[in-house]
Amino acid sequence: MFDAKELARKAIEAKSKAVAPYSNFHVGAALLSSSGRIFQGANIENSSYGLTICAERTAAFQAVLEGERDFEAIAIAGDTEDYLPPCGACRQVLSDLCGKNLEVILTNGKGEIKTFKLSELLPFSFGEDYLKS
Repeated sequence: MFDAKELARKAIEAKSKAVAPYSNFHVGAALLSSSGRIFQGANIENSSYGLTICAERTAAFQAVLEGERDFEAIAIAGDTEDYLPPCGACRQVLSDLCGKNLEVILTNGKGEIKTFKLSELLPFSFGEDYLKS
């Protein structure tokens, strides 16, 4: 069993690595693999906003590059007072790469956490089953 507070702390730590010169909106993520490795990610902005990448995808892509394919949880931290959920694009990527049972730990400005299953945040999701003939 993973420590949700420790994973949230790693996401808050990753937030300090964000590159957000345009929005000044810093987000950090920490993705826990089933092997126990933690992959941090931060949002990285570009002057062409469409080329910006979110913290969750940074962490997920790094983990896959390192050979991980099985994940337990991801924590997400931002500069918001309320809980910061992943955007729609990140929900889709996490669903495809990490599975619908991934625990998603959201933090708020008070340091509190709330946990969801990814399937709760992305119900009736599109996935590989629709691509098989």
